[in-house]
Amino acid sequence: DRFRRELDTSGQMAGLDVFTQQAMGMLTSSRLAEALDLSKEDPRIVARYGRGDEVKRIDENGAPRVPQSFLAARRLVEAGARVVTVNYSKWDWHGGPGNDIFSREREDFPIFDQGITALVEDLHQRGLDKDVTVLVWGEFGRTPRISAQVGRDHWPRVAMALLAGGGMPCGQVIGSTDRQGGEANSRPVTFPEVFATLYRILGIDVEAATIEDSRGRPRYLVEDGTQPIRELI
Repeated sequence: DRFRRELDTSGQMAGLDVFTQQAMGMLTSSRLAEALDLSKEDPRIVARYGRGDEVKRIDENGAPRVPQSFLAARRLVEAGARVVTVNYSKWDWHGGPGNDIFSREREDFPIFDQGITALVEDLHQRGLDKDVTVLVWGEFGRTPRISAQVGRDHWPRVAMALLAGGGMPCGQVIGSTDRQGGEANSRPVTFPEVFATLYRILGIDVEAATIEDSRGRPRYLVEDGTQPIRELI
């Protein structure tokens, strides 16, 4: 509130472009503050999401392991946010002596599983499952072989994504890999296909919609010919 008053008093808000004003208005709105205040949520629902380690792990390559962030995401959607990004735990972990990658998975995944399951259930119970799409993924997978450093390194050839809600026919596995998880085996799905699916859910025609780049040239939202994932439409 003090920050907003200082901006209004100094006249800085008036000098901002319309998009920056919109962003500042969002960041300083009472609706945002209310959404982020989990003390206003039913304690039983908070408990369903679980609790995690709220301290950053090891270094700056990550975020706190806080499953209540998924609850905050649901509250932000209800407050009018169109897109919410949640960073969960350290993302650039490879393993290493004394803290191998499997130990890290045993720490991270059960807490994550409880939180993301509570979010999907919460959306269904509130009738938001057709209006809200949940997407869980990273930017790449991990090497199928354990490295000399007792861990796994970056592997762009195979990754995974979890999608829920959005009115999609869920409860299915699309695509497969070889037994080592190193190469796509059947029905490979590309990143642009996932983007095209999200645009389709948002009601945006990827074959027609364009945005202008810095030179004023129209650019399509996805690569030429990319279609939404057919199994989810």
